[in-house]
Amino acid sequence: MAGRSARGLVLGLVAGAVVAACGGGGGGGGSSVSYNLLPAFISSVISKIAYDGTSDDLLTAGLGKTGLQSAVAPAVTDPANPTAAELRRLAIYSNYRALIDPTSNGGYGTLYGPNVDLNGVAGTGEGRVAGSEYLAYADDGSGRQNVTLMVQVPTSFDKANPCIHAVVSSGSRGIYGPVAVGEWGLKRGCAVAYADKGTGNGAHDLQSDKVTLMHGIVADAGAAGKSAQFNAGLSAAERTAFNSATPNRYAFKHAHSQQNPEKDWGKHALQAIEFALYVLNEQFASANPYTGQKYQDFRPDNTLVIAAGVSNGGGAVLQAVEADTSGLIDGVVAGEPEIQPLVNAAVQVKRGGVTVDTTARGLYDYFTVANLYQPCAALSSSLSASPFLIMINTARATNRCTQLKARGLLAGTTSAEQADEALQKLLSYGWEAEASLLHASHYAFATPAVTVTYANTYARASVKENLCGISFGATDATGAPVALAASAFPRIFGTGNGVPPTSGINLINNSSVGGPLKDDLSTSPGSGVADYNLDGAICLRNLLSGTDALATRTQAGINEVRRSGNLRGRPGIIVHGRSDALLPVNHTSRPYFGANKMIEGAASKLSYVEVTNANHFDAFLPLAGYDTRLVPLHGYVFQALNMIYANLKSGVALPPSQVVRTTPRGGTPGAAPAITSANLPPISTSPTGTNQITFGANTVNVPD
Repeated sequence: MAGRSARGLVLGLVAGAVVAACGGGGGGGGSSVSYNLLPAFISSVISKIAYDGTSDDLLTAGLGKTGLQSAVAPAVTDPANPTAAELRRLAIYSNYRALIDPTSNGGYGTLYGPNVDLNGVAGTGEGRVAGSEYLAYADDGSGRQNVTLMVQVPTSFDKANPCIHAVVSSGSRGIYGPVAVGEWGLKRGCAVAYADKGTGNGAHDLQSDKVTLMHGIVADAGAAGKSAQFNAGLSAAERTAFNSATPNRYAFKHAHSQQNPEKDWGKHALQAIEFALYVLNEQFASANPYTGQKYQDFRPDNTLVIAAGVSNGGGAVLQAVEADTSGLIDGVVAGEPEIQPLVNAAVQVKRGGVTVDTTARGLYDYFTVANLYQPCAALSSSLSASPFLIMINTARATNRCTQLKARGLLAGTTSAEQADEALQKLLSYGWEAEASLLHASHYAFATPAVTVTYANTYARASVKENLCGISFGATDATGAPVALAASAFPRIFGTGNGVPPTSGINLINNSSVGGPLKDDLSTSPGSGVADYNLDGAICLRNLLSGTDALATRTQAGINEVRRSGNLRGRPGIIVHGRSDALLPVNHTSRPYFGANKMIEGAASKLSYVEVTNANHFDAFLPLAGYDTRLVPLHGYVFQALNMIYANLKSGVALPPSQVVRTTPRGGTPGAAPAITSANLPPISTSPTGTNQITFGANTVNVPD
């Protein structure tokens, strides 16, 4: 859209004025000017709320740079009855910190943060952003989708140079999930269009029949009706039976909506952009002088749109460009994307000239492998320096190794041999060696919960199915299911991430010997020992290859989310950390880059930037052992956004695909020295040959 925005807007305003003077509009009388109409998919709109940029704001909810950095979460006057404003503040605090390292030594406040401008210059202010915020549900009329959309319009928005920054939540987070990415657009003076992509951190307390509304307030499910962010969809009789058999359990939207929302993540991002155009026209466009109805002064042809997201949000914006047949999106940036390219045996990946044998496996495929082998692999002597290795119980992990051997899934005869073999299984399945030290902490914090969530979502499973015997609920110190603390569920909109364990809700193995027990503490019936619920892990893995109805459902859901790589010639940059242990580059960005080059050929405008010593979770960087070894990826996403903007506005060439070689901070784990720009070399406009990533002869070539 480079060079078209100012002229297009002037012509639109002139045309609108002429039609208004003639009493026309809305396309009548041969005019090309149309009225601004609420998109048909919007089921409800909450009137805009204006934020003054002092007491409250769009980016920091009034907390400013200092408040977001504080280790103390913002207070709630009555924890059992928080207000919508308190929940919003808590959500922005929690979600902003979930995507960045909030420590000063990690670069917060100097290299990135609300007070750092888009040129990387740190200011002395708090970085608050004044403006207006709009919320809406996108739905098909059933009330079962209720995808939350949000548009933030900063007061710095320039009507003569209009732009929209479309961002999508990562993980299973709610509408404020991508606020740390939307920060770029707010600083650029763009309207920011948010989508929670149908996951939305929606929860249903099945014991009390309480649900959350769009703004996070808890309500009775019956009274909420279609205004609930999510309802598990059980009849009164089904809920009674479920509660009798498994009391104090919860349903979560991503897992239990029975919508498989991932298939529509791209559509939701496009809907957010359409909603943003509607909002901009309502707020700024010229109007028919007789009816007051607004014209469509802001349109795709005169408004620059850059989509961006990280993790699931990164996958969503790539999906959006693939689905964008009407030219809404001008450019895209995807950070560490959860993207699942269609399997194409012709596309190969080589690192350092050596072919990577296992690539482009789907998320559920490689997660179920990680869920099987990570706890055993964590015991390998080669991983004794793993950060947070203490989170892996040696006895239970040893039992996992022994039982993997008993089930024919490992061949080693000693625990040491089995642990080394389990690690090799992961390496052979596409994980890079740079990620090996992170397997222990990822299993402790993420792998089982993500595996269970995606099993449910792909199978379109109801919560009442208790897939593979696993449910969601609070537990006590012994691991036994209990009622959740009274103040936890009312605040879940602000504290939750949409995937248990979250806000006091954990995975529970209903099939544990002796009765339901917290999943990691449970005893498997198949072995009679505490082995991190190997029975459940095998059940989840078997859904990928089974032929029964449940497995067939799961496989059908997986097939719905594969993507072609066709970005329609739009400029884009993918940024990914080589040390990513959650979404390995060999299954995501590398093969997707290859798929794009295969399908678009010379028309491709996609660059791929792989950053050494960067992992999936910048929020983990303050942890001992993460701090000394790894660097933040967040700043590279902003660099990529600046480069896409310069390309679209001024024709500046995109950077060639490349490896960016960073320098870890080193020092003592838990007390790494302060990071500086010297640790983080910029994306190069002319990388040396030894750093260039190339594509040729159907092969993605990544240098060592």
